[in-house]
Amino acid sequence: RQGGRRSEANVSEAHPTRMTMAHVVRWCGRASSKGTSSRPTWRKRPRWTHVTRAKVEEEEDEALGKLRGTPIPPPPAEPDAPPKWTQDGSTEPLHGRHRVFCNRSLNMRAVKTVGFDMDYTLAQYRPDTFETLAYHETCKKLVGCMGYPQEISQFQFDWSYMVRGLTIDKKRGNVLKMDRHKYVKLAFHGLTQLSPEELSNLYDSSIVRESFDGQEYAMIDTLFSLSEAYLFVQLVDLKDEGKYPVLEQKSYMKIYDDVRGAVDLCHRDGTLKQNVAKDPSKYIYQDENLVPLLQMLRKTGRSVFIVTNSLWDYTNVVMNYLLCGRVGKEKNLDWLQYFDVVITGSAKPAFFRTDSRSPLFEVDLKTGFLMNTDNGTPMIPIGAPDSMHDAGDLGIYGDGGKTNNHMAEDQKFCRVFQGGNFRHLHRLLDIPSGSQVLYIGDHIYGDILSSKKGMGWRTMLVVPELAFEVEVLEREKDTPETLRKIRKERDLLDDRIHKLEWQLQAADTDATHQLDSSKIEKDLEGLYRQKVHLKRMHSEGLKQYHQHFHPIWGQLMKTGVQNSRFASQVERFACLYTSHLANLTSYS
Repeated sequence: RQGGRRSEANVSEAHPTRMTMAHVVRWCGRASSKGTSSRPTWRKRPRWTHVTRAKVEEEEDEALGKLRGTPIPPPPAEPDAPPKWTQDGSTEPLHGRHRVFCNRSLNMRAVKTVGFDMDYTLAQYRPDTFETLAYHETCKKLVGCMGYPQEISQFQFDWSYMVRGLTIDKKRGNVLKMDRHKYVKLAFHGLTQLSPEELSNLYDSSIVRESFDGQEYAMIDTLFSLSEAYLFVQLVDLKDEGKYPVLEQKSYMKIYDDVRGAVDLCHRDGTLKQNVAKDPSKYIYQDENLVPLLQMLRKTGRSVFIVTNSLWDYTNVVMNYLLCGRVGKEKNLDWLQYFDVVITGSAKPAFFRTDSRSPLFEVDLKTGFLMNTDNGTPMIPIGAPDSMHDAGDLGIYGDGGKTNNHMAEDQKFCRVFQGGNFRHLHRLLDIPSGSQVLYIGDHIYGDILSSKKGMGWRTMLVVPELAFEVEVLEREKDTPETLRKIRKERDLLDDRIHKLEWQLQAADTDATHQLDSSKIEKDLEGLYRQKVHLKRMHSEGLKQYHQHFHPIWGQLMKTGVQNSRFASQVERFACLYTSHLANLTSYS
């Protein structure tokens, strides 16, 4: 089982033999006190055990401390190569990177409508160019609009440093990776790793763990957030240097809010979109798998739609490049033939809310102007030409609305809208039940959770990183079993240690026991050293295993031996998940 699925590795967390032995020790301890004081004397260890255990544990901590103190090298920048999901998936058996993983059973016969998000779902952006563009444009906004030091302009961006699923502690300037129980296992203040003691002091409280969903924390739950997260940790380090009064006056939380504001400003003023529109091939992967997928879905009688937060002008640029290979003045509307409805500017996740009253406008495909509608039905403006009153004439008056007349015999394009909510979409596509819709997106909250919780849509999460993760899992498939064996052997050692400690305690408190204490002491010391060795082996092995996935943050779907918080969210909210939406073509 992959990704967010439950893993057998978690079983060893509560080894049944170990727990049983602990109960046996307590029961035998009470029995051995018969005829003596009612005080449970078995709780008190002989003095020598404290000395020996302390000595061995000191050696253990020293060894493990060296491991933790080893500087972690920055991840190497990968060469400009096609992503794993673009490689041929027509092999038998199906390669893991082309599989669709299932959290809840889904019968595709029951799915009558399939919908897509656009950004990072239909369109996969190149992280080395697009995220770098977003990073440097954000730096310019911080310096030019918010008064940050000019030195920020000299920052360099490492696009491979951050990963999805991390949590930003805005109040303390930390970046956290936690498991499914919200225990923080790895954290950095700025670019400096926190020690286990610092982690314990800051995040071990249950009150703190319960606040991780509050306003003081931000989840890196989309690939769009990677550049701003990296810029934030750089600014944390710059503030800690104490050289810039403008930063000393700001809290970490204020710095984070400024970064978010600068990113939003880049989106609002069109800086990013204008650069992408000039040269889409520089920022977006060309994907020849999309057209066959869309054709397959429509041939099976399913309706297909797009719901995206991008506005019509940018959506038209991206989809022309993806589906038709056209850019600049070559753009046309041919790509609309693959869809039944396109909704732009949807303002997700508000689009999915049951209390949403957002109005629905229709986009005139020739001019880009918006026209009022009554739940999708055109509203004829006062003073419009008489031709607009003819049945079927839709759109902005001036061309009689024929541009948008999807019912006309000579019209092959679908209708395009802006705004609205899910009720409008259900009415446009005649969807009687949310369970008949499969929606595919990349955002765990904006796309998956909101659509599933609000309307009962079936969901599929696109996780591009999964292609590499699965490849490493298959290459290192023997390592988890080796680590489980080491852990099991360490648990068995614990059982033997507990048993010998109890025997020695019994001999120390009851003179009738005829035991060789010196032999038991020697055996115990040997077992302690074996345990230290096994713990070191497991710690080193687990660390090296995770570094195969990412040199700093490790496996996306795991934190240690536990599922990561991100994997837990995928398991809870996504019916399906895969590295690329075109993987659906490998299934009937």
